[in-house]
Amino acid sequence: MMLKNDLLLRAARGEDTERTPVWLMRQAGRILPQYRALRGRLSGFKELVETPELAAEVTIQPVDALDVDAAIIFSDILVVPEAMGLTYEMVEARGPLFPETIQNAHDVARMRIADPEEHLGYVLEAIRVTKRGLNGRVPLIGFAGAPWTILAYMVEGHGSKTFSKARRLLYTEPALAHELLRKITATTIAYLQAQVEAGANLIQVFDSWAGILPPHHYHEFSTRYIREICEALPGVPVTVFAKGAFFAVPEFATLPCRTIGLDWNEDPQTVRAVVGESKTLQGNLDPCALYGTPEQVQHATIQMLRRFGPQRHIANLGHGVYPDTNPDNVKVFIETVKEFSTLAREGQI
Repeated sequence: MMLKNDLLLRAARGEDTERTPVWLMRQAGRILPQYRALRGRLSGFKELVETPELAAEVTIQPVDALDVDAAIIFSDILVVPEAMGLTYEMVEARGPLFPETIQNAHDVARMRIADPEEHLGYVLEAIRVTKRGLNGRVPLIGFAGAPWTILAYMVEGHGSKTFSKARRLLYTEPALAHELLRKITATTIAYLQAQVEAGANLIQVFDSWAGILPPHHYHEFSTRYIREICEALPGVPVTVFAKGAFFAVPEFATLPCRTIGLDWNEDPQTVRAVVGESKTLQGNLDPCALYGTPEQVQHATIQMLRRFGPQRHIANLGHGVYPDTNPDNVKVFIETVKEFSTLAREGQI
C-alpha cells in the first residue's frame, strides 16, 4: 500500500523533504483523554497491550488527535522478557515489576529464545490491525528494547536509579551476562523481523538505561548487540535511541542504522560534527519545555529546529512525553515544526 505521507521514511533515508517530519515518543498514552477513557474501562495496562484491537485503537489515536507524521505501535519493551519466560507486572504509579528475577546460571538457562508468533503474536496482530486502520495515512513504527536495557530489568526486577544488581553482574559474571544478552538479542531480532513482516515501516531500538554504564561496559555489553540487531534488519530504517549515551556517538556513527535519536542533553551540532551527513538525527526537545506557555513552546521548538538544520532531521522530544503534559502544548510543538520547517525549506526564514 502506498503511503499518503512518507515524510518520515524519506527523512530516515536521507532524502530531501519539503518539511521536517514530527512524532513523539509515548504519544499514544496518557496525554490524550480518549486514551485515559479507554484505559479506565480495563483491568490495567497489560490488558490494553495484549488486546490487538484496543492496542491498535490507542496507536491510531494520536494520528487523529495530534496529526503526527507517524504512528508507533502501542506496546512495551518488557513483552520480550515475558516472551522469554519472565513475567512482569505493571504496578500503577510505580512502574514495571518482575516477581521473579535472573539471579544465576540456572535462571538464564531456563530463559527461552521466544518464537514471535507463538509468544508475541498479540503484538504482531496489533500491527496488522493498525495497518488496516491507518490505511496508508502515515508510517507505522515498531520497536523493542535494546538487550542491555532488557537485561537490566530482568536482573534488577524493577526500575532503579542505579541498576546496581544488573551492573554488578557485568563485573562479577560477565560470561553469564553475555549468555543472557545473546538470548535476548536472538529473541529481539526474530521479534523485530516479524514486526516488519506484519507491516512495521520503521524500527526503533530503545536503550533506556544506556547512560548508567561506563563507556567500556557500554561497548562490551550493549553496542555490539545493537549492531547485531541493525545488521539483521537491512531492509527497513532503524533508529537507535540510547538515553544518556553521549559518549557512544562515535560508535553509533558506524552502526548500520539510519537514524540516531538524541536525548535533550545532547547538542545536535556536536553530534552532527561526529557522525557527518551519513545519519539522520532525531529529537530532541526537552519534554519539560512543553510545560511552558504556548509562546515558550513555540520559541523552544524553533531554537531546536535551527540547531538541527533543515534536512536529515526527524523532530521529536529528547524522551517520552510526560503524562501530565497539556495536549494543547503538544499541538503547538507539532504545528510549529510543520510551519517553521516548511518556511525554512522555502527560504522564507
